[in-house]
Amino acid sequence: MAPRPSSTRGFKRTASILDTKIRKAGESRGFAVSRVLTHWEEIAGPEIAKMAKPVKVNYGRASFGATLTVLTTGSMAPMLEMQKDRLRERVNAAYGYNAISKVLITQTAPTGFADGQHPFAARPPDETEPDTKHVEASAARAAEGVADEGLRAALERLGRGVLSKTGQKERGQT
Repeated sequence: MAPRPSSTRGFKRTASILDTKIRKAGESRGFAVSRVLTHWEEIAGPEIAKMAKPVKVNYGRASFGATLTVLTTGSMAPMLEMQKDRLRERVNAAYGYNAISKVLITQTAPTGFADGQHPFAARPPDETEPDTKHVEASAARAAEGVADEGLRAALERLGRGVLSKTGQKERGQT
């Protein structure tokens, strides 16, 4: 019987190409099981996955178990702190044994840094610019009656800052 002809026409499955690269990237950050990275939402649960991302696993020299470092925003850190034990249990279930003994929370800004930028479910930025002429005119009118030139200039700068922030809030940006 002749072998069945390949239906891939010379193409390889993406999983077979990326598997070694994902494994190497995960191992460089201490993730012996890359499934923790690739299936984070399933492992951590949707609540925790929305507020935290795994960063690395450190294996201590003298301690039993490893430390999982997760990245979250400053506002979500207290909520995540209360769920550390649940997160540790879920990750250990993915490893199949008690690999993680401690969860360390690292805080960052709502948008991540160059290495692994994580938006943490932040809204996409609005492309519209605030009407700068309107903002400047309103700030100048508000500071009109001030006799001291330095104080008036400072009040105008403050007014421009406040009015431009107010415009952002009205458009849904905070």
